[in-house]
Amino acid sequence: MQAEAIAPSGAAGLIRRAAALIFDVDGTLAETEELHRLAFNHAFVRHGLGWHWDRAVYKDLLRVTGGKERMRAYHARLGVAPPLPDTDIAELHRIKTAHYAGLIETGCCPLRPGVTDLLTAARKRGQRLAIATTTSHGNIDALLSQALGKHWAADFDAIVAGDDVSHKKPAPDVYLEVLARLGLQGFECVAIEDSGNGLIAASRAGIPVLITRSMFFRDDDFSEARVVLDDLSELGGPKQKT
Repeated sequence: MQAEAIAPSGAAGLIRRAAALIFDVDGTLAETEELHRLAFNHAFVRHGLGWHWDRAVYKDLLRVTGGKERMRAYHARLGVAPPLPDTDIAELHRIKTAHYAGLIETGCCPLRPGVTDLLTAARKRGQRLAIATTTSHGNIDALLSQALGKHWAADFDAIVAGDDVSHKKPAPDVYLEVLARLGLQGFECVAIEDSGNGLIAASRAGIPVLITRSMFFRDDDFSEARVVLDDLSELGGPKQKT
């Protein structure tokens, strides 16, 4: 069934029937990608690289999942040899991650509309919650400690990050690992994603996907999703005009 055929009310039913809700993080729980972009540029300046990723460049680079992989891909596109050593990539990523956490701590990146309400409703229904993301555990904790409190992880039965698996999205590895930890089949769950790569990854694991459009990925091909929403507040019914 194509996404356009399911109304928000149908999406709410899809969510309620699931044994577990599996969330992506960046772009899905919060619009973090712009902060990641700023943090990458900070690291490049600190390292004296002379690189700068504007929004157009970064949007294109987001097709490559994983921060370290993204930097390697960009360097390869420049056609400058030799490739950056792994030690340089690791140091750039360390600086970037620390700066990102500092930006998050300012409180400038709240959860997207409807996210908190959905998490609360799911817990009340006794549904299980999980995370399947390509970002790092440090980045997840920085965001959700700020948004949900320092004990946020106690509400999630499985938290799988990119470094926990061999292949990042669009490979299904993170979702397959989440399913294994939950002891569930894909059809029993719903994945909540914002990108084409995320949609492919969850679909390959046999999980129905609800898309919530985000800043950098809103023009991706979501034709294979069960439903596409602008944000999760639509699960509560039609938006009120103001």
